[in-house]
Amino acid sequence: MKSKTLTSVVRALSLLLFVSATCALAQEHKPVHFSGLFNDYVPLSATISGSPYEMHGQWSLDVHPELGTGDFAADMTMSGFGRTAAGAVDPTQPIVNPHTHHIKLTNMRITWDMIGCPTYQTPVPTTGFQINGTVSLLTGNGQLAPFETNPPSSTLQVCVSGGPEGQFTVQNANMTLVFGGLAANKHFGPQAIHGVVRIAPTEPFGIFR
Repeated sequence: MKSKTLTSVVRALSLLLFVSATCALAQEHKPVHFSGLFNDYVPLSATISGSPYEMHGQWSLDVHPELGTGDFAADMTMSGFGRTAAGAVDPTQPIVNPHTHHIKLTNMRITWDMIGCPTYQTPVPTTGFQINGTVSLLTGNGQLAPFETNPPSSTLQVCVSGGPEGQFTVQNANMTLVFGGLAANKHFGPQAIHGVVRIAPTEPFGIFR
């Protein structure tokens, strides 16, 4: 009887240790979460159908430092402008052809620099990182975007940047999106789409670089 009781205790203790180790491992590998907003414009251009547009949305980026990868997602509203009797763009007539886009960039390698990222005027960001790759999702009103291929082939660069470490600075302050591929450029344009970081890690996470 004592033997059975001892065996049960050992099994329970082993299970407790296993669960504790699993929880600790999960906690250790928890992704580093960033999120924020973006608000920008697609300029009037003969090569961008329906331009100009205004864009508003929210985004998130989960970084997996131990893997050196990141997962990006964005939800965007987009709409054009009306025209005057002479055919010019009329900013007083917004929200023409409103539509939505959902965008994902999944399991992309992190590059721990800002080489090739859009530039800023003074003050210039001094720190940052980026992910680049082919989108895993690019919709229009919940369906595959009409300009996108099946499967998607448009590319996307996501850069996060900011100031140096210090009491009165923010190391992760800015976010930019730049689409690549002829089809995506005809809708979003080749220019950078600018946003802000609202939520970022409070502790350094670059020790895995």
